[in-house]
Amino acid sequence: MTGDAGEVLEVLHPYWRLREEGHEVHIAAPARKRLQLVAHDGVAGFDTFTEKPAHTWPADLAFRETDPAGYAGLVLPGGRAPEYLRLDGDFRRVVRHFFDEGKPVAHISHAAVALAPLGVLAGRRTTCWPACAPDVAAGAGTFVDEPVVLDGRMVSAQAWHAQAGWMRHFVELLRDSAAAPA
Repeated sequence: MTGDAGEVLEVLHPYWRLREEGHEVHIAAPARKRLQLVAHDGVAGFDTFTEKPAHTWPADLAFRETDPAGYAGLVLPGGRAPEYLRLDGDFRRVVRHFFDEGKPVAHISHAAVALAPLGVLAGRRTTCWPACAPDVAAGAGTFVDEPVVLDGRMVSAQAWHAQAGWMRHFVELLRDSAAAPA
């Protein structure tokens, strides 16, 4: 689930990685449209990353069209999109389903700002972009300053540099879910 200003590397890497594993992958967004993804990059002399337009990518369905019961796992990329996604009632409905049902969830970087207000990080260990650690604390979670953190059925990563380990854990969670008796 993402939207305009989703971080391009955090959207497309999981998309292709999960397809390589044979999963059918759908990208859900606030509306079914072509999304404008962004790239974040460090620039000498800046205190933070800069944001530049990157690839566009089609959303397969809108959040309101999403039946989370039909999905095995959820990936939440970062970027600036989580700032406004957390306000969408259908986004919140879908996310809560995955946590309530104990399905695998992968989130990265700024996605924590969309999860914290939902209460789903409460009592959990998670990582995110360090500037989002106060959001994790506000959501009663525990920020862990590590590249990748696995907490039960949730795996989190600080940023795109940690995607290999992040997706490795997520793919394992999906395999474990598929192997579990119904």
